[in-house]
Formats: sequence, C-alpha cells, structure tokens
Amino acid sequence: MTAAAVSELRRTVADLHRELTRYGLVAWTAGNVSARVPDADLMVIKPSGVAYDDLTPDSMVVCDLRGHVVDGELEPSSDTAAHAYVYRSMPDIGGVVHTHSPYATAWAARGEPIPCVLTAQADEFGGEIPIGPFALIGGDDIGRGIVETLTRHRSTAVLMRNHGVFTIGRTARDAVKSAVMCESVAQTVHLSRQLGEPLSIPADCIDALFHRYQNVYGQPEVV
Repeated sequence: MTAAAVSELRRTVADLHRELTRYGLVAWTAGNVSARVPDADLMVIKPSGVAYDDLTPDSMVVCDLRGHVVDGELEPSSDTAAHAYVYRSMPDIGGVVHTHSPYATAWAARGEPIPCVLTAQADEFGGEIPIGPFALIGGDDIGRGIVETLTRHRSTAVLMRNHGVFTIGRTARDAVKSAVMCESVAQTVHLSRQLGEPLSIPADCIDALFHRYQNVYGQPEVV
C-alpha cells in the first residue's frame, strides 16, 4: 500500500457519492460508498452525517477491516462495521454501497424479493433480487445478513428487510452501478404490477442472459 494509492481511492470514493445523489438513491446524509484498499486490510468510507455537497477526498475516512479508524479527521459511517464484515468475508469484493432508494426500499419494507421479470435484471443480477434479514445498525449483524444472503445468490444487491439496499462489486464503481440498476428494476417491476401480474422469464433464459451480459457484452478489457 502506498499513500498515493489511498489518496487516489479517497478521491474515487468521494466522487462516487455524487452518483448516489445524481440518480436519486439517497436523501439528506443517508447512504454510503466504501472501497477496499488493494493489497491492504483497509477500506475507505464516507464519514457519518456529512452533507453530500460537503464531501471531499480529505473527508473520507480510512478504516481497518474491523472498522477502526486508521486515518481521517471525522467519524466513519454508522454502517462501517457492516462494510468491514463484508470485506473480511468476501475477499474478491472491492466495493460496497448502501442506499435507501425509494422503490427498492419499498420492496424491502414488504420483505419481498424482486422477481426476475426483466431481461435487464437477468443481465445484471442473474435472477431475483433477494431479501436479507432484519438487523439493527451499528454492529456486524447487517454485514452478516448481507454475506449470508448473497453467498446463496448471483445477485450483487440485497434488500435488507425494513432498511434498504446494500450492493457489492469488484470495484466501488461496480457496486454503485448495481445500486443504480437495483432501483431501476424495483421501479419498473412495481409499475408492471400495477397493470397485472408480471410475466416470468424461464430459468434457462435467465442463465443465458446473465452469461452473455457478464462475459460477452461491452468492450474487451485491455490487458
């Protein structure tokens, strides 16, 4: 780990919080983005209770993967323990996002998974967006619920019951994309249910769509 790498990640995480407000996924100071520091048992996360307009790279907080502050002038997010638990338990995950986006959180309030009735959902999530258990804020319980739920699913998003959305990704940007897509899917499926019962997609077609999107869609990575 180098100071330059942490500095760059602070800048990235600060910038990604603007995507949460841009897509209407958060209100006031709620929600957060974090990123794992490569090759170090550290993460960068949003400070607690700071307005989005006031977030800067310098205000981001560096914590270890037990949630203890390593560097930063402010208190870290109240969800720090949950993010830290995810990173400890899922070593391939590089980013975690939490939102209270309205439509997805409405599904969470009902304790109901979002059924896979859209090709875009099959592409991004590989099936339904699952419900995680109810858990109180501040300790490991939310993190445990995230990990226990998502290890049984291809989804990168979980609706924590009565709470909101948590998403994971290979990078923090990937996790933000998952949060944006989760809200879009939640809204569209909700609207479709106002018209009647949505039509399901066969499991083999979901598998094919997920494989194509994850492995073929887009531009090849430059090695």
